[in-house]
Amino acid sequence: MAEEPAEVRRPRGWSMIEIGREDLESYSVGELEERITALEAEIARTRAQTARKQAGQAAAAALFSRPA
Repeated sequence: MAEEPAEVRRPRGWSMIEIGREDLESYSVGELEERITALEAEIARTRAQTARKQAGQAAAAALFSRPA
């Protein structure tokens, strides 16, 4: 009985590599604008996550810092 191939794990951030390699030549202007809109939404999502993590780090630093 043949075994099924193991699932290939891609490294973190692999989708960004794939996005950068995609040939944009065949895209229409409308498709390119949709792509830009989607990428801008992803940038906003990433910035929001960064802000949440920074707030968490600041809260932890405030909690565990020694008073002067």
